[in-house]
Order: sequence, then C-alpha cells, then structure tokens
Amino acid sequence: MTAGSAGRRGGVHGARVLAAACIAALLSACSAPTLVDRGSYLADTGHPARGADSRVRFLVLHYTESDDQRARFVLTHDEVSAHYLVPSHPSYRDGKPVVLQLVPESERAWHAGVSDWQGTTELNAASIGIEIVNAGPLDAPANRTWQAYPPDQVEAVVKLAQDIVARYRIPPTRVVAHSDIAPQRKIDPGPAFPWQALARAGVGAWPDDATVAARLAGRAPGDPAEVRGLQLKLARYGYDVATDGVLDARTRRVFAAFQMHFRPADYSGNPDAQTDAIAQALLDKYFPDAGVPITAPAAAAGHGTTP
Repeated sequence: MTAGSAGRRGGVHGARVLAAACIAALLSACSAPTLVDRGSYLADTGHPARGADSRVRFLVLHYTESDDQRARFVLTHDEVSAHYLVPSHPSYRDGKPVVLQLVPESERAWHAGVSDWQGTTELNAASIGIEIVNAGPLDAPANRTWQAYPPDQVEAVVKLAQDIVARYRIPPTRVVAHSDIAPQRKIDPGPAFPWQALARAGVGAWPDDATVAARLAGRAPGDPAEVRGLQLKLARYGYDVATDGVLDARTRRVFAAFQMHFRPADYSGNPDAQTDAIAQALLDKYFPDAGVPITAPAAAAGHGTTP
C-alpha cells in the first residue's frame, strides 16, 4: 500500500467516524430531555401534558375615555392595565398597524374589575383586554353624543382581535364590551363602537336581520316587551341579570348595555319588541338549544314594575 492510498483511506475513515458521531449527537439531542436551568434546580420540559388549556376564554373591549398620552400614562403607571392599547391613529410599518402591547398575554391584566359573563366572574383571570383610545361621551347625558372611532383605528382593532380570537378559539359570544360584563358601572366602549363591522370581519356576535324580523312576529319595534322574558333571554346569552320580571334600575342598565352593543340607535333601557327580537335572534344563532320562547307583547299588568 502506498502512502497516498493509506492517507486516502484514513481520510474516508475519519469522515465516516465524524458522520456517525454527528448522527449520534442528533439522535441524542432528539431523545434527550429539555432541561431549563432555574437557578437552584433544573426543570425537564420534555414531557408536555395533553390535559391543559389556555387561561384565555374571553376578549373584552374598552375605551380609554382619554387621549393617547393620558391613556399610555394611566395604563402603565396606575393600578389599571390592559394587554393592548390601540392608539387613536395607529402608525404603520410595512403596511401594518402598530398597536401597543402593555402586558404579556400569559399574564393577567387589571382591566375587567368586578365582572360576570356566562357564569364566569372576575374576568381578569380569563380574558385579554384591549383598550381603545377614545374620549367616549362628549357632552352631558341629557343630550349625549359620542366620539367616533376612526377607520384606521377600527382596522387595527379588527386585525388585533382577529388574531386573538383565532389563536385562542374564542367564540363570538365571548367577545364582549366592558359594559356587557359590568353593566351596573361601565358603559364602554359605548354605542359608537362598530360591533357590526367587527362581526362581519369574524370577530364577535351579531344577529341576522331576517331572524330579527321573523322574531318580531308582527309586533312594531317599539311595542312593549314582557320584562321577565327579556331578562331570561339576556341571562341565557350571558348577562348577569335578575329574572324576577321587575323593571328596576339594575335591570334597565342591563337592557341598556345590551342595546348599546346590538341596537346603538336607542339604548334607553326600555324593554321593547325590537330588543326582545334581537335577543331571541342571537339565541337562535348561537344557542339554538336555549329553550327560551319568544314572548308576546306584554299586557299592562304583566309589563313589570318601574322603579
């Protein structure tokens, strides 16, 4: 054997040994546990359980009732927070709106407060909160107008919300207003918020017009509705409302919150036929087994008790 042939054989052998070592290392890496050094101990994260899910089950939308600068300060320095803040006019990078993330989604933000929706209370622990820069009401309650949401801001809210509901598989009836989950003390994001536009983009619930018309069942939209029947419908949909048939201040606030969301042209809190038909249409669409029948126009004796 010549020196040259011996060298070539040695080179081939060395290459084979190196290749075998690389393969062994790869196999070892694939089978070895993933160890995370946490200072005083190591955590083996190589055995993920199948029996787990996300803490996030709801998406709650708010307005800031302030300008951009004030909103950023309050949400980062005060004892209130949200996962995201959408500016009044978001900047754009590469054609995409920029939103501010203030709290990691894995952590609880302090945005919902005392709240209740579909039997879940204290929604901070189970939701993502989006604050939207908006002044809210612009004048006195007796003649109230509301600040509009600019198209570029709505676009940013839609894109952000679409991503969140897709990743966490949040159903339409769990995309809610702060006023839905806390109707006794909150009115945001107010009647100017474009809920129907969000629903058309796949975010949140909205009734079908044809079903609403059918559920009116010959009634005029302004005809009175039976109080307890409407209470039962809204309770089934998710609101924290009494079902005693009494039209007191608390029930009116719940009715008004529902109307702000689904019939913003009139959020007086009066139990009318159109509100009743919208509620039933939502149950037909999202809770077809709810079992709450539509009610006939209420007689004067059964209309409930005003405060």
